[in-house]
Amino acid sequence: MQAMSIRIFLILFILVLINPSSLAATEQRIALVIGNSAYTTGPLKNPVNDATDIAATLQRLGFSVIIIKNASQRVMEESIQEFGNKLKRGGVGLFYYAGHGLQVSGVNYLIPVAANINQESDVKYEAIDANKVLDAMANANNGLNIVILDACRDNPFTRSFRDSTRGLAIVSSAPAGTFISYSTGPGNVARDGEGRNSPYAAGLIKHMTEPGQPIEQVFKSVRQTLATQSGGKQIPWELSSLQGNFYFAPGTAGKAPIIVPEGKTAAPRDDLDDENRKLEAEQQRLDEERAVLAKQKSLEEKRQKIAKQKEQLTIEQEAARQVAAERKKQKKTTTIAMAKQPSKSKTGEAGSVVRFVANNDGTVLDTRTNLMWAAKDNGDFIANWSNAESYCENYRGGGYTDWRMPTQNELAGLYDEAKTYKCKWMPSDVHLTESILLTATWVWSSETRGSEAAFFSFYDGSRHWVRQSSDASKLRALPVRSGK
Repeated sequence: MQAMSIRIFLILFILVLINPSSLAATEQRIALVIGNSAYTTGPLKNPVNDATDIAATLQRLGFSVIIIKNASQRVMEESIQEFGNKLKRGGVGLFYYAGHGLQVSGVNYLIPVAANINQESDVKYEAIDANKVLDAMANANNGLNIVILDACRDNPFTRSFRDSTRGLAIVSSAPAGTFISYSTGPGNVARDGEGRNSPYAAGLIKHMTEPGQPIEQVFKSVRQTLATQSGGKQIPWELSSLQGNFYFAPGTAGKAPIIVPEGKTAAPRDDLDDENRKLEAEQQRLDEERAVLAKQKSLEEKRQKIAKQKEQLTIEQEAARQVAAERKKQKKTTTIAMAKQPSKSKTGEAGSVVRFVANNDGTVLDTRTNLMWAAKDNGDFIANWSNAESYCENYRGGGYTDWRMPTQNELAGLYDEAKTYKCKWMPSDVHLTESILLTATWVWSSETRGSEAAFFSFYDGSRHWVRQSSDASKLRALPVRSGK
């Protein structure tokens, strides 16, 4: 039994000597992949495609991948925090970023799609400091980390910057055991590419899957490919403090790599965390849509309110025009003498006030128009125009049975700016002879148009229209009949 154990140990020891990368395949591999394309300023064609294809390649190579596309600053920060927490379990960490990146005073920044950058000082508040990724790796102390920055595309905000340095700056410090790759040299600009992927991403996807190649050889192959394609204009750079070997595709050079089937990962993923992140993102999207709908509803309510105000203004302007016309007409007749005013009161009459003769039976005769009016209105709130009409027709003042509702012109004939008294219902001025007492300033008239009815204001002599069914508390009924 002891001899058997020794044999197994020796076999395993020999396998490790022959292919040390075989053990690396069992380590946990965590990757955060971000691709930003949909910029308001300087949109890019390929980063989302690059992130999608790099993520798929890493998954086939055994990485548990967090992929973020067209991310805001908040989403990028949250994904970096989630990435750092997962790295604390140990294993290999890989960060890939494709999109706009720039340097300010030697500090590299990754630009979210919604960044509002108008001047150089805005960058540190609107963008993500690339050191945040390195800090997350340092805090995890997981031993081996890879940072790949395909973010050396030209700065779209250069015009408003004091410092016009192109490309990214070289990272001066990083955790031990870190490998950093730039898609081009310091201060240079990488190409976005004409095809589906940037030249750098396409080179990575090709060479990462080559079996048995150490990481240094993989990126050397990428550099050689890009140098040939670009005629030496784009030369990727790497910085490394790795002490051991790392293989993306473990195996022997020239043999098929050990690849995990697509859709699976070599290391267990925290499905609950991933699902929670997706639900939070969906909730944020729903909240944003709800806010947009609420704003649209508020704007529509404002439009309707303004439309009603315009309609009311038109009605008031038309009423004012009619009042002005009526006053002009009355002015022409002011010189007509009260020829019809009787010199003596009729039998039973209590007295007279200029053109109006007040009778003891609750009626007032207008000697100018020969109209007989009720000496007072109905005295209280009346439900609507129909009730006002009924009140007038059933009024029996003075024993007469031919009472009716007055017209607007007949009411306007009573209006007199020189006469003023306070109505009973509210302390408002009524411009009317005191022989006729009103408890409110508005009086229904007989004119109708469709569902609307007219009324006259003894406050300012204006004419108006409202729905016949309106239960306006300021409206009153004042009966009139033709005098004999």
